[in-house]
Amino acid sequence: MSDTSDPQLLHALFGAHPDALLLVGADGRITRANPAAEQLLGYARDELKGLDVDQLVPAEARSRHAGYRQAYAAAPSARPMGLQMELRALRKDGSEVTVEIALSPLQGHDPPHMVVAIRDVAHYPRVRQALKRLRYSEHLAQLGRLAVDAREPQSVLLQVPAIAAKALEADAAMLFLHDSSSVAGTAFRLVAAVGLADGAPAGQRCSAADTGLAGVMPERLAAAGLRSMHAAPLSDRGQTIGVLVAGSRDLQRFGADEQRFLESLANLLATGVQRARSDEALAHAQRLESVGQLTGGIAHDFNNLLTIILGNLQVLEALPLLDDDAPGRQLVAAAARAAQRGAELTGKLLAFSRRQLLQPSAVDVPQMLQSLADMLRRTLDQRILIELDVLPDCPPVRADPGQLESALLNIAINARDAMPDGGTLRFEAHGGASLPPGLQDAPDGLQQAQEGFVAISVTDTGSGMSEAVRQRAFEPFFTTKEPGRGTGLGLATVYGFARQSRGAVVLRSAPGAGTTLTLLLPRPPGSASEAQAAAPAPALPPGLRVLLVEDDAEVREVVRGFLKGLQCQVTAAASGEQALLSLGAQAEFDVLLSDVALGAGMRGTHLAALAQQRHPGLGVLLMSGYSADLLDGDHGEPLRWPLLRKPCSREDLATALARLVVVSSAAR
Repeated sequence: MSDTSDPQLLHALFGAHPDALLLVGADGRITRANPAAEQLLGYARDELKGLDVDQLVPAEARSRHAGYRQAYAAAPSARPMGLQMELRALRKDGSEVTVEIALSPLQGHDPPHMVVAIRDVAHYPRVRQALKRLRYSEHLAQLGRLAVDAREPQSVLLQVPAIAAKALEADAAMLFLHDSSSVAGTAFRLVAAVGLADGAPAGQRCSAADTGLAGVMPERLAAAGLRSMHAAPLSDRGQTIGVLVAGSRDLQRFGADEQRFLESLANLLATGVQRARSDEALAHAQRLESVGQLTGGIAHDFNNLLTIILGNLQVLEALPLLDDDAPGRQLVAAAARAAQRGAELTGKLLAFSRRQLLQPSAVDVPQMLQSLADMLRRTLDQRILIELDVLPDCPPVRADPGQLESALLNIAINARDAMPDGGTLRFEAHGGASLPPGLQDAPDGLQQAQEGFVAISVTDTGSGMSEAVRQRAFEPFFTTKEPGRGTGLGLATVYGFARQSRGAVVLRSAPGAGTTLTLLLPRPPGSASEAQAAAPAPALPPGLRVLLVEDDAEVREVVRGFLKGLQCQVTAAASGEQALLSLGAQAEFDVLLSDVALGAGMRGTHLAALAQQRHPGLGVLLMSGYSADLLDGDHGEPLRWPLLRKPCSREDLATALARLVVVSSAAR
């Protein structure tokens, strides 16, 4: 056996050790380094000899390291590796490497020396894997930042292959997207690539079948010397809209980590593609939302102004001074008609922005469909035959009449567009007690409705829909029409109306087989209170005690004048808080008549709830010219009290009060 004290043997062991070894003197100078240290730290042979060991420490940690070294020299002891310390070594080229370090004082040597053993932690398999995953995460974060900051999403798409190739250390990467100019689902177009010898010109097309692992441009990939590759699809709602491909000249280059990274990159990219394709729809939605916000914002003030105008015109019209003044009466009537047209215009704007409160009532289905069919026969293409199949005893539905007619018109217009050369448009209606098959997304409770429902179907003999289109037909802004020909809101509005009416929608269609769209709406409960509300109102009894709450002084005076003209006893308040002071224990009122929006204070709905808690027999009638989202803003629930829309006439107010008195009397 060889003598381990042999200097030649010790020298050979120092040189052959796999870890980087440095022999450092008490002054911090390196007196010897093995080849592994030179390779790890990037120095040529003998360049480390005589170098201050502090030069191997990153600048930000150098002063601390000098203090640690001095403290260690004062009390040297062996320090093993594996202490989980975050240490980094500075290489000659300025780069840094994460290391573990062991220190060993050299016993019996004068002057004192210590042996520094340095190990690159990247050589540990688990560490290599963790560093690789960290690198992948950093590249995903880079793409995420690009996607957030980019004004033009298309610019992000062009950078994706380079990011994929760099992260995976791949020889090539390519991005294909569905070619919208081709028949749906049949072709993909190369939009960006890196690493191919011939530059992989953008615009190169491939078959949709060539999007698998071994199918994307196989001849081009083989010519580039790529021997392994991986492809990840870009998906949007279950549809493949593109594919991201990475290739390598090495066999079996991609493992599970690479597959997960490429799929994560593809998923992130698909979100960017969806964003790019949604920009136009989003801009359109923002325009509609702006109209809705403007409409909702001005509706209250505008309708208050119209209430003042119409109210004073009514007072003026009743003055004896105008009895013998025919021109004056004509001027007053013309002004009243103009103000009424202003009120109708506000209503149309609210309906357009879908902010109008639904006012459901019992709707005669046969009568509505007959009227609608007659109108469509006069307005649609004469090549479209309109048929009606409705039994006279078809039960009524509980829905907002105007919104139901608007929904059916939207369906009919879609059907007309699907029959450019003519065809048949058929309306059917029947009542039932159970839902038909194929019901889409039924609201809770519809199946158990004791009153049953009415199915109103509209069928066309047009081109029909593919399954992919049918699945998205109710999405807002989804349209198959040419740009400028459709907003994509028609069926979305129909769906929203059906859901808000506690109903549902069934859509059946197939290419070449036409389309049938069925509205399922609940039948009215037929309660006594609703029947009485729908009946003609009786005369308003004189002496009705009314607490009027209105924050606008001029509107308050107009309504007060109406009430006095109806022989009511009126107490007026400008706010909900002021009204509560009048609703003490000794208060005697028959009706609370309150605006919904009462300025910065309490809302009329809150006031109504508190008032009926104090006086359970008190009748409540609300007034408003506001939009639906503001009216039912309290807990998102529909109004529990009848609503009088502004602007209103004295006759409208009298009718609403008379019906309220009848319902309140029946409740007592």
